[in-house]
Amino acid sequence: MVKSKAGAEEKNDMKWWQLSLFGVGCTIGTGFFLGSSLAIKMTGPSILIAFIIAAISTYFVFDALSKMTSKEPLKGGFRSYAKKAYGRWAGFSSGWVYWCSEVLIMGSQMTALSIFSRFWFPKVPLWLFAAGYAILGLAIVLIGVGVLNKLENILALLKISAIIMFIIIAFLAIFGVIDGDRPIQYPNNKNDIFPSGVKGLWSSVIFAFYAFGGIEILGLMATKLKDPKEAPKAGKVMLFTLMFIYILSIGLAVMMVPWGKFNAKESPFVIALDAYHLTFVPHLFNGALIIAGFSTMVASLYGVTSVLVTLGEEGDAPVSFSKKGKLKVPLPTLILTMLGITASVVSALLMPNRIYEYITTAAGLMLLYNWVFILASSRKVLGLKAWDKIKYSIGTLLILIAVTGTLFHDTSRPGFFISLAFVGVIAILTLIMHFKWNKHKKKVLKPWPTA
Repeated sequence: MVKSKAGAEEKNDMKWWQLSLFGVGCTIGTGFFLGSSLAIKMTGPSILIAFIIAAISTYFVFDALSKMTSKEPLKGGFRSYAKKAYGRWAGFSSGWVYWCSEVLIMGSQMTALSIFSRFWFPKVPLWLFAAGYAILGLAIVLIGVGVLNKLENILALLKISAIIMFIIIAFLAIFGVIDGDRPIQYPNNKNDIFPSGVKGLWSSVIFAFYAFGGIEILGLMATKLKDPKEAPKAGKVMLFTLMFIYILSIGLAVMMVPWGKFNAKESPFVIALDAYHLTFVPHLFNGALIIAGFSTMVASLYGVTSVLVTLGEEGDAPVSFSKKGKLKVPLPTLILTMLGITASVVSALLMPNRIYEYITTAAGLMLLYNWVFILASSRKVLGLKAWDKIKYSIGTLLILIAVTGTLFHDTSRPGFFISLAFVGVIAILTLIMHFKWNKHKKKVLKPWPTA
């Protein structure tokens, strides 16, 4: 049990299985329910290999993060370990890269949620839905971590239920219990499995990684565990669950529909079940998309506010960002985050679709850069054994494969260069702050004048 600055006591009584369920809740989002459809379109059934690559790398990243949490739980999570490993510049840059990327992603999530909601309410303006979801998300974060955890657990179960329902219907279709307009087609040669070759698979890996995004937030939440040493177990269960349901559901989808039929605007599960004329399916999965998008958005909101508070506490942001009043989250932190999200939503509504896609792709890549930072930090913070060094090197290599794969895809390529521009700006700010810190340190260490 620890005391916050506001004087209120916060209980660290989360069990490992609750953290696993929380992780599932804040990970299964539109990146899986919607983004995987574009990935299938790009590479066909070989997308399953991309998901395996992403799952292995994600496991190594969380393994490193959870072991650091187990050894020394730090409120700032991944950015605090970066600071401990490489110095203040690392914590500063890691924190602000994460904040920028998540704010941009939340803007796209709110826009997507608004579009999904108009499936049922076509006359309501998009901005009104976006404002409503933002206010609801803020309210949940302000109420506290306990409510957030319970909500994510409930939404996780709903999302898993939707996927399991698809799996059951898919098996009924495969075994001929329900009839459709097209026969089940099994890929049975190299061209069927790799229709776009190695290049297509390489460029699709990034979309599989997007389906596993959210482990940074899990690292922040791991400090709430009753026994932080159970963090690795929570991660293993979570990632095994995700990999199993992802690969099984996507594998069934690509068996039921020729890969060329998938598109970026519809969920692969809706497309796969379209031939069976089940009138409830579009409504069911539209609801699942809203639940998935909202839960990942709320988790991201918790993540950016938590990181901003720790940045303020450690002098890497104005100290006002860490001063709590009557609210659970400092008012300046809320204001800055909401300004950032508002700018992101407005950009999504006003910018041409393709340009905003480039920006959100860049934001997703920036999250992966932080994953590399997590793996690099573990080398300094932990006394790694040879096998751990090999694992984390493989994890870094797989992330680099995903990042470089964006260079082979027209939509992802500009996002890669935009991500470098964002990182470049933050690097310049970090350099400026580095000179400021050194100047301040020299003043502090300046000797007293002698008589």
